[in-house]
Amino acid sequence: MQNNETKAVILLSGGLDSTTVLALAKQEGYSCHCLSFSYGQRQTVELDKARHNAIQMGAAAHLVLHLDLDKIGGSALTSNIAVPKNRSTEEMDSSIPITYVPGRNTIFLSHAMAWAEVIGSFDIFIGINALDYSGYPDCRPDFLAAFEKTANLGTRAGVTCGKKFTIHAPLMHLTKKEIIISGMELGVDYSSTHSCYDPDREGRACGACDACRLRLKGFAEAGIPDPAPYQKVGDNK
Repeated sequence: MQNNETKAVILLSGGLDSTTVLALAKQEGYSCHCLSFSYGQRQTVELDKARHNAIQMGAAAHLVLHLDLDKIGGSALTSNIAVPKNRSTEEMDSSIPITYVPGRNTIFLSHAMAWAEVIGSFDIFIGINALDYSGYPDCRPDFLAAFEKTANLGTRAGVTCGKKFTIHAPLMHLTKKEIIISGMELGVDYSSTHSCYDPDREGRACGACDACRLRLKGFAEAGIPDPAPYQKVGDNK
């Protein structure tokens, strides 16, 4: 257990996974400095959830950075490209979907590393997962290990302070079911999280994109109703 003066930077999207990671870091005794991004994504519901959860869960600080990844494009999350719907688990496992945002986790971790160096933290938490994920290459253990090495080679703190940056991914080898059960045990309010790639104007989840399907599958396997609001069949966006 860390003391409450040990600072950690928590990448907080407002989704189920990152909110669970915040709860885990808090339980371990870290002073949690949350970092979120407005990066030109097609919806900002998740940012509203991140702001709410950072306050409700007692974060020491919450920083929201603005990036223009929509100007780069190349993803259904940042461009006018249709979000895939109703893909099977086999399809999710076999290909990288168009919802992949080029360089996103590398970019986010780089900013987290920079902020950690400034505030004197050597611990960075991220909610990536190598089991129930949509095939993204930047959610794999070897990517994480490579970035951790980069952080320690490419920062003043990493080469002069006698300490090493650690990139924590406590959900890496958990199923969505296991993540949800862990979060429930920590008191995470999943009604205040958002996972959908393509919500409607009221912020209701579509229930059919990869993120929704993985989330719903996890709640069903855990035997717990998903408290997030979903669109009804026939509703207009």
